[in-house]
Amino acid sequence: MSAGTSDILAPEQEPAELARFREQWKAEVRERRAATSGTQTQTVPGASTAAERAIALARSDARTKPTTITNTLSASRGPATHVVAGAPTVTTHTASHGQSHLSPNLAHAIEVYRKAVVHEQHSRLDEALQLYRQAFRLDANVDRAYFIEEQRTQERSTAKPASHRKVPSTVSVDGVTRDVQKLEVHKNSKDKSFVTSGYLAQVLKSFPENPVFEPENEKEGLPINLIPDELLLQILRILDYTTIERFAAVSRKARVLSLDSAIWRDFVHLAYKPPQIADDEPITNIVERYSSDYRRAYIEHPRLRLDGVYIAVCHYMRAGSSENAWVNVTHLITYHRYLRFFPNGQVLSLLANEEWQPQIVIPMLKPNLRMKGFYIGNWSLSGSTVYITNLVEKHLSHTYATTDPQPNRYFFQMTLALHSRPLGRWNKLDFIGYDSVNVEDGEAVPLPLRNERSFWFSKVKSWAGY
Repeated sequence: MSAGTSDILAPEQEPAELARFREQWKAEVRERRAATSGTQTQTVPGASTAAERAIALARSDARTKPTTITNTLSASRGPATHVVAGAPTVTTHTASHGQSHLSPNLAHAIEVYRKAVVHEQHSRLDEALQLYRQAFRLDANVDRAYFIEEQRTQERSTAKPASHRKVPSTVSVDGVTRDVQKLEVHKNSKDKSFVTSGYLAQVLKSFPENPVFEPENEKEGLPINLIPDELLLQILRILDYTTIERFAAVSRKARVLSLDSAIWRDFVHLAYKPPQIADDEPITNIVERYSSDYRRAYIEHPRLRLDGVYIAVCHYMRAGSSENAWVNVTHLITYHRYLRFFPNGQVLSLLANEEWQPQIVIPMLKPNLRMKGFYIGNWSLSGSTVYITNLVEKHLSHTYATTDPQPNRYFFQMTLALHSRPLGRWNKLDFIGYDSVNVEDGEAVPLPLRNERSFWFSKVKSWAGY
């Protein structure tokens, strides 16, 4: 540190304010030593109030002349730029061997700052303060650059062992994928009661081995801890998945209980059966795609919601008539499309104008409804595509006809894309196609979809979901 020795000020050359902070710092150190009966207390940067004040003072003094540190980079390598909010840009160049090349001035400032940290950790506060001040005079953002370099050093040290592992050349891509999936899976080592994968598995690794419900007041007991886990699981199995997830957010113990495979296995077996899946597709194949995680399969695998109705609110503009030639009248027409799906593969479709609001229509949306614009058909799901076929209109004339009604010459079919916003909701349907099919020859004629909008799901509490 020979290049920066001349920058260290003698005590008689220091400003009065800096000297006052020095004395205050010494007083705090003497009080701390007296409180611990002569034992030295080690500190870290930012742990001492006086240290923070002194560093802030040196920092503000240094920033009266702000500088921007840049590097001259070779044309063959691109720069890696790290931007800190509120600070000048610090540009570094990472070479192939992992070392970061800084400008000489910034590298010297970081070295001085590193020595100041060591002095402060050993309670040599006078030397630490002088070195901190010198480092900030060399570069106003040396503290941020120091922490960036320390973080890089730590990342290189942790990544180095993995880089030296030799992978056999005969390993296939599929084999590597399976190995990664196995690493993501976290299982209960005792009873194998649940399987989790992905981000949740990483979270569970930090949980204690035997979590318990903890009261807010440690002096008071918690009666729920007296209930056996087996009984709690039986209670959870009669609840819906939304309530279970809310319960899981209470504590770590609740989260572990909510992951029991028996709970989510019930949901999967109830939800995924024809027409939600193909007749010849076993459920085990679906679950295996998600690393045998039943909860993840239930959340991520597409399924139509049966416990509510999908509603599309559509608009179009219609020109009106006016007695005044200078006035143009335009009407905004609003209408709704409704789709309700049943477990047996039946689907109800209703097209209603703005006179029929959803709060009136939804309680009436049943197979025995008869009104203009009401259709009944069949549905099936393939992947994330919904196919609605044989949509036949059921209106009042069919109910009150004295003779057999005339057969329909046309029926309709829809193709929709199922989406989930957010994950696991499966609450959006987008039109892919809408056709009119001639019953006699089976010719399908596409219908225009200029004014159609997406269907969004609305849950109805009194309707069953399976």
